[in-house]
Amino acid sequence: MSSTKPSCRHAFSAALLRAMEKDDRIYVVTSDSRGSVTVQNVATRFPSLFVEVGIAEQNAVSIGAGLAKAGKRVFVCGPASFYSSRCVDQVKVDVAYAHSDVKIIGVSGGVSYGALGGTHHSLNDIAVMRTLPGLQLFLPCDAYQTDALTTMLAASEGPAYLRVGRGPVPEVYPAGCGTSFHSGTAPILHEGTDCAIAAAGEMLYHALGAARLLEAEGIGVRILDCWSIKPLDVETVVQAARETGLVLSVEEHSVHGGLGAAVAETLVQRHPVPMRILGFPDEWLPAGSSTELFRHFGFTTEQLAGSVRDALRMKDRARRSS
Repeated sequence: MSSTKPSCRHAFSAALLRAMEKDDRIYVVTSDSRGSVTVQNVATRFPSLFVEVGIAEQNAVSIGAGLAKAGKRVFVCGPASFYSSRCVDQVKVDVAYAHSDVKIIGVSGGVSYGALGGTHHSLNDIAVMRTLPGLQLFLPCDAYQTDALTTMLAASEGPAYLRVGRGPVPEVYPAGCGTSFHSGTAPILHEGTDCAIAAAGEMLYHALGAARLLEAEGIGVRILDCWSIKPLDVETVVQAARETGLVLSVEEHSVHGGLGAAVAETLVQRHPVPMRILGFPDEWLPAGSSTELFRHFGFTTEQLAGSVRDALRMKDRARRSS
């Protein structure tokens, strides 16, 4: 885990350009967002494979689906807040229902548009997208993983939603580490038997930091990188619950309908254990940077460590009452 801070969106555009140099079926569609997505390089290098529709996300998705039905592999790119709200019908019908080979790339996800407030926060996108049959949903944590997942999507068929943030993020997977990722898997990044944390995206770095902090106190926290939210690695999640007896989820999303809900739905049917869902509350958030909002709502390394200690006390109470 390094302090180097590359950007996931820049990693995405670099990996996409490499893929397009090898496969002329790949098209890119944007909605007045080439700067936000950092795909100016694609527009310059492959202008005939680049489609700009302006501020018209619904059109972008439908055009992407049409290109896919003509045998193209399409990346539709733009702010996550808009692709998970104003064009849900197009994502549902034209992409998921029609099983179009369209990858929707939602940038500036979560609260990374923080200063612009609730209109630009995307804290409902996981909840929306994971209910659509056949649509895979991925949430990378750093530049290396974003690069790997972009390469995977460029080589695979079918619809998917990939959400990345806006600013630079710390490395969880060091560049050149050689780690590979396969849909439906959740790598274990830190071992422990006292509790488990299922995390994804930018929250993963902070969860790992909390695990390392608690390790010095003799508390063993297992960290699951649940980057593949749909399909979820059910077996790894259930095994973690069985072997630790306590699960927390941490996500840059509403407490409703996201990764925590996916984990809870799994455990309540397969191996119920005490669980806490850590995410943003069901309210309109104040404006502020990601760092400010993370601190305000309890997602720093130290604050997450405190949440684990509180959850362990909950686990002890449940054990004594059983």
